[in-house]
Amino acid sequence: MSQIKTLAIVGVGLIGGSLSLALKSKRAVGRVIGVGRTRANLDEALKLGIIDETASLQEAATADVIFVATPVAQMPPVFAALRPHVGPNTIITDGGSTKQDVVAAARASLGEKFSQFVPAHPIAGTEKTGAAAAFATLYEKRKVVVCREAETSAVAVDIVESMWRATGAEIHSMTAANHDDVFAAVSHLPHLLAFALVDMLAALPPADDYFKFAASGFRDFTRIAGGSPEMWRDITLANRDAIREQLAIYRARLDKFDLWLADPSVQNTANVEASYARASAARNAWQRHIEYGEPMPKLASGGQVE
Repeated sequence: MSQIKTLAIVGVGLIGGSLSLALKSKRAVGRVIGVGRTRANLDEALKLGIIDETASLQEAATADVIFVATPVAQMPPVFAALRPHVGPNTIITDGGSTKQDVVAAARASLGEKFSQFVPAHPIAGTEKTGAAAAFATLYEKRKVVVCREAETSAVAVDIVESMWRATGAEIHSMTAANHDDVFAAVSHLPHLLAFALVDMLAALPPADDYFKFAASGFRDFTRIAGGSPEMWRDITLANRDAIREQLAIYRARLDKFDLWLADPSVQNTANVEASYARASAARNAWQRHIEYGEPMPKLASGGQVE
């Protein structure tokens, strides 16, 4: 890609900071401007070389590309503040984990400049937050979903996709609605479940014993509950309809297990094992897919790996 002369990052945390470090490592960006709420985090980003200078939103609006990496609930006022100052050639994009709400906010706030906005979502992250959590290889061999709208400038899409490719990421296209349905199932629901389980156990009288004896299984299942409560509150509320649909399906599956456990007949014991076997086969196939690039097998009706 041709170098981005000036990149402005609004929200210099793990996602925004890692984009800057990745582009700097590939010499794909000239100058990086940081915009943020807290001086301490911006100072940390300066010290780590993530950004070259700090600026207000108004000053950042002159950048060639503006990457909005705030929690999704903070994006509407960011878009509104940018609108009067963004020039005709500036591209705005985002890293939000929900897309229909972000697209609606950008359309309402950016007005005639909406065509300069490219909705996107890098599928990468850790449970850590802040500028100090950023690292240059976060996006290597990861997916970035681009949800272009009918009005979105083709030139803007090309530049944003090239920017992400420079980080080592793979580009995928989806509608905003399809994106929110998929990620409700594979990201937002798992986070809700992890947060809910840890919160439940922490509130029970034997909590000390639970956490004292919890080991690797608990660690692996609940790692994502260490994420930002603010960010995940915003994501959960923004995509609540799709999450509720997935939650209802999950609750129905739990009810089946409850029935099987209530009557441990031979048939119900076989039902438990069959469900575990399907899940194990699908999970192992997915792991081989993401680690070794093996094609993901089709899943037959009922979840069986074909």
